[in-house]
Amino acid sequence: MTHAYERLTHERVLDAVESLGLLPDGHVMALNSYENRVFQIGIEDDEGVVGKFYRPGRWTNEAILEEHAFSRALAAEEIPVIPPLVFDGRTLFELEGFRFTLFPRRGGRSPDLENPENLEWIGRFIGRIHLLGQAKLFRHRPQMGSDWYGWLARDTVLQSPLLPGEYREPYQQISTEIVEEVERLFAQVQPDNIRLHGDCHPGNILWTDAGPHFVDMDDSCNGPAIQDLWMLLSGDRLDMQIQLDALLEGYRAFHDFNTAELALIEPLRSLRQLHYTAWLAKRWDDPAFPLAFPWFSDSSYWSGYLSDLEQQLLRMKEPPLRLFP
Repeated sequence: MTHAYERLTHERVLDAVESLGLLPDGHVMALNSYENRVFQIGIEDDEGVVGKFYRPGRWTNEAILEEHAFSRALAAEEIPVIPPLVFDGRTLFELEGFRFTLFPRRGGRSPDLENPENLEWIGRFIGRIHLLGQAKLFRHRPQMGSDWYGWLARDTVLQSPLLPGEYREPYQQISTEIVEEVERLFAQVQPDNIRLHGDCHPGNILWTDAGPHFVDMDDSCNGPAIQDLWMLLSGDRLDMQIQLDALLEGYRAFHDFNTAELALIEPLRSLRQLHYTAWLAKRWDDPAFPLAFPWFSDSSYWSGYLSDLEQQLLRMKEPPLRLFP
């Protein structure tokens, strides 16, 4: 059987752009995206656009449009996100079974996160995102927590033929322990839920001389504020404390931060690990995945993965990061 994306030829991409009244110049370049298909598309006498073709069956139209509305509301407040382009009052379109959206083309480089001034700058914008995000919750997008990113991810892996038989029982046991510990810590902290970027890692922040801008709101969700901060931390415990201090210096200029949420950094990291493996298992029928992640089908991957999960369970039981006095 062919996968749906095998029908998404460059000719269909150009047809989609033309259907909105634009005149492509014939240049189409696939960008590094696996969940959706994303292309940089040249436009006659213009700087070009980026076209995102949504994975069939992943999001409902309502969920996609909620993300679009959030992005556009942030942009209207001069918060540097890349909102979808509007044609005749719409942002979501369909051609031959593919839903798609166009975005303005914006360049940038990776941010230097070793510079505390850059972290403070990023923190200010995340604080502004959360200030608007707290106004209401998404109705059609997921909640960051144990249901969607924990139990559902665990069940996806257990049902996958890619999980070797000898690792099925150990995975079932360690994943259960992890999700139960996540639930215990969430219940202990009882964080507030707001609308989030959801996937705010360094690769989704581009830097220019004018500062940072945020891309790829595709994983926007409801959840605790710390979800949009912890992925910007790296290194040992002291390194992360220094980075967090700089981030919050900027963040707190616009939004309060509940320090109790520091206890959720390792639980959220655990959910990301579970969700990532489930994502690979669920998408394995897409020909792009075996090519890009060939190691996933090796038994050695699962041995190392289980070891990582065991270490992650131990980290969740350690004292959380603390802010400097």
